[in-house]
Amino acid sequence: MTVRTGIVGGGNMGGNMARRLLECGAGVSVFDASEAVRDALGKAGVPVATSLAALAASVDLLILSLPRADNVERVMGEVHVVLPDGSVVLDTSTSEPATSQRLSTQASARGYTFIDGPVSGGPSAASTGSMTMLLGGDMQALGRVISILDHLTAKRVVVGSSGAGHAAKIANNLLCAANLVLVAEAIKIGEAAGIPAASLLEGVNAGSGRSAVSEINYPRWILNESFDSGFTMGLMRKDVRLALTLAEQYGIALPGFDCIARVWESSAGTLSDSADFNEIHRFEAPDA
Repeated sequence: MTVRTGIVGGGNMGGNMARRLLECGAGVSVFDASEAVRDALGKAGVPVATSLAALAASVDLLILSLPRADNVERVMGEVHVVLPDGSVVLDTSTSEPATSQRLSTQASARGYTFIDGPVSGGPSAASTGSMTMLLGGDMQALGRVISILDHLTAKRVVVGSSGAGHAAKIANNLLCAANLVLVAEAIKIGEAAGIPAASLLEGVNAGSGRSAVSEINYPRWILNESFDSGFTMGLMRKDVRLALTLAEQYGIALPGFDCIARVWESSAGTLSDSADFNEIHRFEAPDA
C-alpha cells in the first residue's frame, strides 16, 4: 500500500528525510513556514505543498520535524481539524512529554493518532536512512505506515506510552551534553600530560570511558575542526533546559548535570546559538 507522506519542517532534518524518501521512491511532500526554505526545497526537486492545511488534509502520515514544543503545538492547532480519519502524526522533534500526551489525547478524540518519535543521528543519518527513533504511543497505528519508517531508520526502540519517546530523547541528549563537556576536560588532562588528543581518544575508546562523543563526534567534527554536524549550540542549550525542567517537574535532583548545564549556559557569552554544538569543547570557564 502506498503511504501518502507529508513532512512539516524542511530544515536540516526534515529536508534530508524528504530527499531520502524520494530516493527510495516514496511519495512525499513538504511544508515549511519559511518561504526561503520552501524555495530551496523546490529548486532541489522536493515537492512543496501550497499550505500547511493542504498538506495535512492529503496524507496518511504527517511527520513533524520542528525545533520546539511550542512549534509542534502551533502546527497541530492548525492541522487538527483537517487530518484524515485514521491518519498518523509522527513527531520527530525533541519536544516535551506533556505536550505529546496532550496532543495524543486530542488526536484520539478526533480519529487520528499522534505518536512521539524523536530521532538521533543528525542530518547525515536523516539523509541515509540510518536514524535511531525512540517511540512512544500507539504502536498498532504505527504499523500502518511502517514502510516509511523502514526507509528512514536503522533502529527503532519502543520505550513506552505517549510522551515516553520524548522523555527518553531528553535523557539521551542530557548524556550527550555531559559527555561533550567531560571528554573535552579529559583531553585537557591528557594534553597537559603530553598526550595528543587523537592518541588519548584511541586509548579511551579502547576502554570503559568511551561514548558516542569520543568515538564519533570528536573524529568526525571536532579534531578536524569541521564543526558541520547540522546541530547547533542553541538547540542543545534548549535540550539542556528541557532536561532540567523535566527533573524539576518530577522533583528529581540532578547535582552532576546541574554543573554541566551551567557550562552550556555560561558558554553563551563566547559561543553563539548558531555555532555547531560540538564547539562546546572550545569553552574556557572565566576562572580557568
